[in-house]
Amino acid sequence: MKVLVPVKRVIDYNVKPRVKPDQTGVDLANVKMSMNPFCEIAVEEAVRLKEKGVATEIVVVSIGVQQAQETLRTALAMGADRGILVKTEGDVEPLAVAKILKGVVEAESPELVILGKQAIDDDSNQTGQMLAALLDWPQGTFASEVTVDGGKVSVTREVDGGLQTVALDGPAVVTTDLRLNEPRYASLPNIMKAKKKPIDEKSPDDFGVDVSPRLAVVKVSEPPARQAGEKVEDVAALVAKLKSAGAI
Repeated sequence: MKVLVPVKRVIDYNVKPRVKPDQTGVDLANVKMSMNPFCEIAVEEAVRLKEKGVATEIVVVSIGVQQAQETLRTALAMGADRGILVKTEGDVEPLAVAKILKGVVEAESPELVILGKQAIDDDSNQTGQMLAALLDWPQGTFASEVTVDGGKVSVTREVDGGLQTVALDGPAVVTTDLRLNEPRYASLPNIMKAKKKPIDEKSPDDFGVDVSPRLAVVKVSEPPARQAGEKVEDVAALVAKLKSAGAI
């Protein structure tokens, strides 16, 4: 089984984003970038499937600037076999990403696509669902457990009421949730080996996809500062404060 894993380069989750002075977007200058945490979980799950003998090849793909090669190298060091970089400049919206991934799937013919349920920069949570729709493949979203048996994929997914298990006939699309696994750290030998693994470079034109934005960002602003708290003597005083503030 060949597994395709899309990965995204985002601001490191430990870094506090800064808004540009002109409020046109987030300032990325001199900011540490890393793989999206949900994408790391997807790569880890694919590697575990390979270690179990279920997957035979793991292909990782990233859509972005040239520096996204670093993200692909991280995935290769974790255990992926080869990478594909679809070079673009600027932000690419989820629909365009899904269309590019559809072209990659048609070229690579994987039996399973595993990707993070969302990216921590835009929190769109759309690409996996759009890709499944474009491919007309079954999908299992928000996966907390994935089991592959032959051509069947069982996905336990997190829903508002608890857990739901769905059975998918492959090929299928699976999006990962936080509790699916804990990604491994790449060892130094594997990091060195990753430097020799192949990365093919493509462009959106190779897949006939127009990545022109359909949405315009009007303004990006910092969230309002949190107001200082106030101590009260007892419950009666608390209720009075809440009533005066219109909270109850």
